[in-house]
Amino acid sequence: MSDDNSPRRTFLKTAGAVGAFTILNSRLVRGSEANSAVRIGLAGCGRRGMTHAKTLIQHTSARMTALADLFQDQIDAARPIIDAASAQKGSPGIAKTWVGPHACRQMAESDEVDAVVVATPAYFHPEHLRAVVEAHKHIYLEKPVAIDVAGTRRVLETAKLAEGKTTLDVGFQIRSAPPYVEIVRRIQAGALGDIVAAEAHYFCPNPYDRYRTDATGDNLRVRNWIQDRVLSGDIIVEQDIHVIDVANWTLQSHPLSAVGRGNRTGRNGPGDDCYSHFDVIFRYPNDVHLSFNSTQFGKGPFEVSQRFFGTRGAAQLPYSGPFGIDGDEKWMWAGSESQGAAQFSASGAFTDNLAQADSEKKKSFIDSITSGNYHNQAAQGVESALTAMLGRQAGYLQREVTWDEFVNSNQHWDAKIDIDKLG
Repeated sequence: MSDDNSPRRTFLKTAGAVGAFTILNSRLVRGSEANSAVRIGLAGCGRRGMTHAKTLIQHTSARMTALADLFQDQIDAARPIIDAASAQKGSPGIAKTWVGPHACRQMAESDEVDAVVVATPAYFHPEHLRAVVEAHKHIYLEKPVAIDVAGTRRVLETAKLAEGKTTLDVGFQIRSAPPYVEIVRRIQAGALGDIVAAEAHYFCPNPYDRYRTDATGDNLRVRNWIQDRVLSGDIIVEQDIHVIDVANWTLQSHPLSAVGRGNRTGRNGPGDDCYSHFDVIFRYPNDVHLSFNSTQFGKGPFEVSQRFFGTRGAAQLPYSGPFGIDGDEKWMWAGSESQGAAQFSASGAFTDNLAQADSEKKKSFIDSITSGNYHNQAAQGVESALTAMLGRQAGYLQREVTWDEFVNSNQHWDAKIDIDKLG
């Protein structure tokens, strides 16, 4: 970047990114009244997908009407759970299912759904986003939006087709969590003065308890995609991206460069080629440095937090525990002082400071559809994905990598999977 103080503006311009929010007049949803129930299809019936489905049923007026997955057993396990949750709300439950390598597109093109939640392996996100947008349906796309630079370019191209026509939300639910919304507002209003440095960490035990053995070849890889570097994007892109996104959000920028280290020591599960840890220093505008550390191995505790240090005070933003600002301005999120240690949630469903994150995010998604005030969060999703990938590249190369160098690399990862032979 030629101007250290305006990387976000330059990024959005050069990437051809679309606007973040478009206001339209209230309009009809699938030709019925704007306040009628939005019909949702779920693509990807794993743990995170099921969390999305249950949150939508419990906290919004939407109805879950369809399921799509590569594997029939995933649908068979998901359907009775969703039907039972729907029945408690007086809704009929799942009306249609699709299975196989093209199930997401088939569901998106059906008349059974108005919107699709995509919770498939990260490698397939650009493809599944395209399928939903081309079908003119609203979409909630799980993070990361892509696992390589080429994928982010595809996402931005697809997002242009959705702009002003449908909602495109990206799964950074922390941006909807009330404690985080309030503390970021305060920080950006100057509560810390000039931010000088920041720290973020994501410490997590290994994910081998989720390992599936009931398949072979590429089906086995997809079953265990969370342990596959190409299918997941590695731990920093698939999981750690949440705290990296909070840093970008708070600092209102992406980093200009990163220098890092990392390796696989301590991680040796079957079919696993992901890193066990990353240690990265991200350099943001005004020479603000974010020290980032992550682990995903062994049997240690689960702990996630961010801290920001300024000339007037410091802020701490943990998933669980005391959450607030100390300095010239003192503020604490009510109730956070008494929270205990967080428990690891493989599904991404948390309590404590994230208790309302998923529900508020889903309410916003559905409200955007029924009101006609459509979101387009592709640019934000791409920026945070590229930031995580920048840290990954720095860790792999063990040297400093600049934003311009990486974004212009057009990095492309090929999983070497024939999707038509899957399932």
